[in-house]
Amino acid sequence: MRPSLRLNSLWTLFRKTALRGVMASVLGLAWAVSVPCGQSAIAQTVEVSAATVAGQQDNTYFPGQWGEWETRSPEDAGFDAEKLQAAVEFAIASENRASRDLAESIRRSFGREPHNEIIGPTKERGAANGMIIRHGYLVAEWGDTSRVDMTFSVTKSFLSTVYAIAESDGDIRDANDLVKDYVRDGSFASEHNSQITWEHLLQQTSDWSGELWGKPDWADRPRGRNPEAWPNRQLRTPGTSYKYNDVRVNLLAHSLLKVLQRPLPAVLKERVMDKIGASPTWRWHGYENSFVTINGQMMKSVSGGGHWGGGMFICTRDQARFGYLFLRNGRWRDEQVLPAEWITALRQPCEVRPDYGYMWWLNTNGAQASKAPESAFCASGFGGNYIFVDHEHDLLIVLRWTPALEGVVNRVIDAIEE
Repeated sequence: MRPSLRLNSLWTLFRKTALRGVMASVLGLAWAVSVPCGQSAIAQTVEVSAATVAGQQDNTYFPGQWGEWETRSPEDAGFDAEKLQAAVEFAIASENRASRDLAESIRRSFGREPHNEIIGPTKERGAANGMIIRHGYLVAEWGDTSRVDMTFSVTKSFLSTVYAIAESDGDIRDANDLVKDYVRDGSFASEHNSQITWEHLLQQTSDWSGELWGKPDWADRPRGRNPEAWPNRQLRTPGTSYKYNDVRVNLLAHSLLKVLQRPLPAVLKERVMDKIGASPTWRWHGYENSFVTINGQMMKSVSGGGHWGGGMFICTRDQARFGYLFLRNGRWRDEQVLPAEWITALRQPCEVRPDYGYMWWLNTNGAQASKAPESAFCASGFGGNYIFVDHEHDLLIVLRWTPALEGVVNRVIDAIEE
């Protein structure tokens, strides 16, 4: 169990009084922020040293509005230029060889599944492309990184970010709360489903049973070779078994829509994408039948991936901005866009799937890249779409249509000299 993200209210208060702290640091003094009673479970007074204040006023680079990103030579960024070029060439040579018609790729990959009709938008994808960023600066870029494409399950990491906003704002009290206490449309009414918490949905351990948008839970990546047995599978106690399942991910999106009572793309745009200078070209889609009415207004519930079409359509450069927000622990310039506690929380390994966190993949025991630190984590989507975040090397790698993450990451890390 982890502390609630509402504790980040202290950070908000800190920012409001930062100027006073800087003035105190000039005098070589320490200062204190008084926290009103009941505002936080943290102690009522927090001392902030001049060094801490100065740390928030550092010279960390952040890119300007979309289309702007300063570059550095490989040597200036601490790379061996020849080795880094070899890593880039490896990435280009590793492009996904499947059809660029993504509707066709979906059908071929998931054709065994029942109820596999595509019900969301798809599009033909572009060629492999990517970006390598170190110390905040763009060091390598290849392909068309401004092209908007589907990104499949990378969408899940955007979805969990909306959850973080809901919890930090107090719309959800805690990840360990039962979802049935928030969503009362029958989705969590059964004896089995009533045990499901928000954390179970975030870690894909809920084993929720039901149907959403015409897709029964058991139809996604069914286990076993007997189709007649699939609808009558044995239910597992929530939290005791991991199962990658897009029906349940879509249920998380639908549940957050019910709680926030606003379309999730609007929340993400206002609270994250506009603040980090993303372009206006990204879109987050749902399905042709995923409309709901809330307080008399019709809204579309988005999907957490492109399994049946839909999900996030976004360019590589906007994904890089999103990843850079996480590399900087939720901060963008002088604003804490996401609670730093969330960046820590999402990296806590799931008990029954240690290389999975809150809809981000973890490098536990080198699961994603053997030469990367265990603290690294990534968003991952079908077809070779990745956002790889490595705090220890101050490194961000974004790959599109390159299903060779470990090979690229290992080569990039081998190229680091300092």
